[in-house]
Order: sequence, then structure tokens, then C-alpha cells
Amino acid sequence: MRDKPSTQATLQQVADAAGVSLATASRVLHGSGGRTVREELRARVLAEANRLRYVSHAPAQALARATTSIVGLIVHDIADPYFAAIAAGAMRAARDHDLMVMVACTFREPQLELEYVARLRAQRARAIILAASAFTGTRFLADLADHLDGYADQGGRVVAIGDHGPGVDAVLPSNYAGAAMAAEHLASLGHTQVGVVSGPVTLATVADRLAGFESVLPATAIAAGDFSRDGGYAAARELLTAHPALTAVFALDDVMAYGVLAAARDLGRSVPGDLSVVGFDDVPGAADVGPPLTTIRLDLAELGSRVLGLAVGPPDGSVTVPASLVVRSSTAPAR
Repeated sequence: MRDKPSTQATLQQVADAAGVSLATASRVLHGSGGRTVREELRARVLAEANRLRYVSHAPAQALARATTSIVGLIVHDIADPYFAAIAAGAMRAARDHDLMVMVACTFREPQLELEYVARLRAQRARAIILAASAFTGTRFLADLADHLDGYADQGGRVVAIGDHGPGVDAVLPSNYAGAAMAAEHLASLGHTQVGVVSGPVTLATVADRLAGFESVLPATAIAAGDFSRDGGYAAARELLTAHPALTAVFALDDVMAYGVLAAARDLGRSVPGDLSVVGFDDVPGAADVGPPLTTIRLDLAELGSRVLGLAVGPPDGSVTVPASLVVRSSTAPAR
């Protein structure tokens, strides 16, 4: 006969006996979190819970899952027009649900994103929206999943803009398809010598947009920089100096495209006479630069509104927001 435990078993003891994390044991025994548990792990947890005679304490679970009216919105940089427009859309939608949006900026530092998730968990935010592009490192993704599991076990809801891995419902911008549209537009104008001004290679958005573009039109050359006007300027000068035969440049976001326009001007390349330029996002102001920027449009306010709705609604999987080509005066047939 098995020895009976002398005191009431804790959830941690069940997790240790089953060889799983505390978050996994909680999902099996309390039904918490949005992620599924493999049947093999579920069976082990249930067997150990039965052996240890674990009893869930319902009032304590209810208290642990109590949340506030705060929704955390994690972005890279609120000064970036892309994130500012998304935040505005989320805040307008939050008013309809009597919620307050708290914005945190990672400045593209993975560790800060993990820290903000932990802080929002400690403040018992009702939901966390990951609006910053996911980092591609496997270690970061594993650490983020651990943080989010613990938060979901408290009753919090996690949603994202862009793919942040299994178990996280998301609003997905059409990054790949939109970049392919940009390539098709330049190809239709006869451009074959095309440079790409890329953002940081550690971001999933960069990988998606670059892959979409090159699925249609292989880049002659690629230069990476920060997602900023200065980053675009430096990358464009590098491209245009090293590859003077380029007839077009695709910038992976509009703010970088502003830098491309400035670099072309400083190098004596007229746009669109000598060089066509295409951006991405259609941020406020893209129609007002000189010349007005041809770009790929995402409805950024709609992205923010829809992800807020996803955060406060029941789990409903992921939805895709389409992209569209907006032709203005920065592109022309190749010479």
C-alpha cells in the first residue's frame, strides 16, 4: 500500500512529482491558461495529483485570478508613427469596455519585453497585448512563453499583433503579401535593379516582409538599419553608393523610406526620375512628404481596435488584416 501524505499536498509538489512546470500542472488541474497540454503530460499530472490526494482550493484560485481594468500594450517605441496609430486605435476601443490602456516601450530590447510582462502580471492587468514585432531568438521565445504561461494561469488574457507562437491569439498584418505587392508594383514598372532597406534582422516582421518581397523580385542588394529615419538614411546611402545602378529602393517601413528620400536627395538622385522608392505601413504623413510616398497600406488604427477586441473577448484564434498598394508620386517606370 502507498504511503499517504501526512499533510495536504501543494500544487508545486504535484508538479515536481510529475516532472512538469508549475504552469503546466495548473493548466491541467485548474483549467487555467490558453495553451493545450499534451495528453502524456496531462495523464502524469492527474496520476500524481490522485496519488498525493491534491485538493484545489477554489477561493484561493478565484482570488489569484482577480484582475484590474488595465490592459497592457507593449510596443517597441510609441514615438514611431506605426505604434502610435495602433495605440490610438486600441485606446479608442478600450473606452467602449471601460478599460484603461497602459503603454510600455521595449525600445527593441528583448529583456525589457520580459520585464514588462512580469510587471503587468504583478499588477494583475486584465490583458496583455504584444504589439511589438516578435524577436526571432529561440531562447527569448521560450522565456516569453514561460512568463505568459504564469500570467495566463492568473486568469490574464494574452493576444498579439503578429505571430508570437502557438497558444497566443493574434491579429496578423499581411506583411508577406504586402511586400509581395510592393515587388509586383516595381516589377510592373520595369525595375530589376532593386535595393532593400531592411530593419533589424532579429525581428520577425523584417523576415516576413523581406521574404514576401523576394518571392517576387530578388533584391540586388540589402542594407539593414534601425526602424527610423536615420536608420533608413544610413542604409540608403550605403546601398546607393555601393550600387549606383539601382533604379528602385524598397524600405521595410515608411519612416525608413523618409530617410531613403533624404539620402537620394543628398546624393543627387531625383525621385522618381532616377530612383523609385516604396515604403510600408502608410503611416500618417506618408502622403505629405516630397514626393508623396508610394507604400503598402495597413489600417493601423483598425489593427489596434481589433487586437483590443480580441483581448477582451473569448479565445477566437487569429485573424488577418489585409494590405493594399497605395500608388503615389515616388515611383515611376525604370529608365
